[in-house]
Amino acid sequence: MDKKKGDDKKSSGSISENISNIASLGNLSYPKLSFGQRAADILSRSAGSWTFIIGFFVFLIFWMMVNVYAWINTWDPYPFILLNLVLSCLAAIQAPVILMSQNRQAEKDRLKVGYDYKVNRKTEKEVGEIVKQLNRIEKKLNK
Repeated sequence: MDKKKGDDKKSSGSISENISNIASLGNLSYPKLSFGQRAADILSRSAGSWTFIIGFFVFLIFWMMVNVYAWINTWDPYPFILLNLVLSCLAAIQAPVILMSQNRQAEKDRLKVGYDYKVNRKTEKEVGEIVKQLNRIEKKLNK
């Protein structure tokens, strides 16, 4: 009889441990981010937004209008070679920075998946123990 009470305490202790482990997953602390990592996150957030896309589209139209219709005709005439250079440089700088941010996010995701796997394994063991206990109770009731 005492053995069963000990089993119950053991079982409830591991359940409360699982609950505290799951609760602590939301409070994962990551090492302090470097300037480059923070900049990559900010750039990824802003460059992937509709505000940026619309704003950049407005900038491109403004550039073309100024150069086609305004008094600065000789600055960057119709084929817009300088604009093409600016856009190429922007893409060349933005792409690797965004990839760095995505790689770090993938690292965080792998860590969370590892925790999820551990929690799922513990849950599976707990459910197995509960099923065994229910089977024992059922056998005793059927006697």
